[in-house]
Amino acid sequence: MTERDLTIVPIETPSLGDRSYLVHDGVVALVVDPQRDIDRVLTLLEEHSVRLTHVFETHIHNDYVTGGLALAQHAGAAYHVAADDEVTFDRVPVRDGDTIAVGERMRMTAIATPGHTFAHLSYALHDAAKEDDVSASVGVFTGGSLLFGTTGRPDLLGEDHTDALARHQHASARKLAELLPDGADVLPTHGFGSFCSSTQSDVDESTIGLEKQSNPVLTQDEETYVRELLDGLGAWPAYYVHIAPVNEAGPSEPDLTLPAVAEADELRRRIDAGEWVIDLRHRTAFAGGHTPGALNFGLDGSLATYVGWLITWGTPVTLLGENPEDVADAQRELVRIGIDHLAAHATGDPEDWTTGELSTFPTATFAELAQVRHHRPVVILDVRREDEYRATRIEGAVNIPIHELPSRIADVPSGEVWVHCASGYRAAIAASLVDAAGRTPVAIDDTFENAEKVALHLVGSDA
Repeated sequence: MTERDLTIVPIETPSLGDRSYLVHDGVVALVVDPQRDIDRVLTLLEEHSVRLTHVFETHIHNDYVTGGLALAQHAGAAYHVAADDEVTFDRVPVRDGDTIAVGERMRMTAIATPGHTFAHLSYALHDAAKEDDVSASVGVFTGGSLLFGTTGRPDLLGEDHTDALARHQHASARKLAELLPDGADVLPTHGFGSFCSSTQSDVDESTIGLEKQSNPVLTQDEETYVRELLDGLGAWPAYYVHIAPVNEAGPSEPDLTLPAVAEADELRRRIDAGEWVIDLRHRTAFAGGHTPGALNFGLDGSLATYVGWLITWGTPVTLLGENPEDVADAQRELVRIGIDHLAAHATGDPEDWTTGELSTFPTATFAELAQVRHHRPVVILDVRREDEYRATRIEGAVNIPIHELPSRIADVPSGEVWVHCASGYRAAIAASLVDAAGRTPVAIDDTFENAEKVALHLVGSDA
């Protein structure tokens, strides 16, 4: 009787641009780089009727709070973390070359792959029932090392280490390419929108062989790779500085119980006190009517990333949603980045959330902006990142990146303000900030590719 293949189940977290993995042989299972909300993993274990025995971390994460320790404790599983990572909890220390047996068939071999962090490990998976050797690995969990068409960024530990880590990334990727067969699946944690990735890729799956053909880290010499990598790095979310210390301390399982309900007068008090009251509705609904001073971070985008990036850490957060399910979804997103304790929540319609008149502002397209510019002067506020702005921009646009806007709202020029980004999501956040500051913005809900189509003059290195 032929043994069936091992089962690898990706666990997607698209809002943060990450993947975790569940792997099993039909009896026992292992998990790699689990997110904070471990109930998703527990549900999968039940669905596949397997028992979790091992949890592996590739590195101390910067972009999300890990669920690794809580998951291991919940399941009575061994928790494997790099021996060189300085943590304050009990773990099974793992070193380069260690091979861990998981059940009768699964073997995980640790491979030192510094670059994203100094202690970073990748794990090669092979099936002992077929061939008991790492050179026959069916896949490799690469964390923030070798990604699809790129690598994890090397600058999150500070500029003093960036050059050295970039060179480590080059060597680590080549080490993986030499050790592993071309057919081995590359199974990264980052690279699906996470700012832990040096660049983003639309590829959904890959192998060592495919990466050898196309990934700059495997096709370029070290100097070229390092120069182009460092030249291409943009800003990363401010909340990252808070995450690694939490992960080093061993975070607990989150409490996803909804916070207390706030009535309209309490919401008003919280806004007036400088707290964040976040409206989770779609940007067009928000623009059509919202409680004055509320901020718009819709559930349809990277809510946690931008809340974590823009907020002053520790500011109380209240969530407004059309229904309890929306609030629960947002709460789940926020606990993944360590915003654990919400102040309050409210559900229903915006009329239920305000003691007076609703605020509104218009939305528009780039075509409408082009028409308006023929008739009167307007301020074009571009809230994309600086690297996006340098590459291609509307002539005369003012750039205040979205993550700088809360502290630079006074820098928005006087006049009629038309706000844009690349797709509309960041523009909606920015428009809500401008609106909360007492200005009336026009939020451009359109894709930036349309700016050139409607004869808005573009300038920049890519124009």
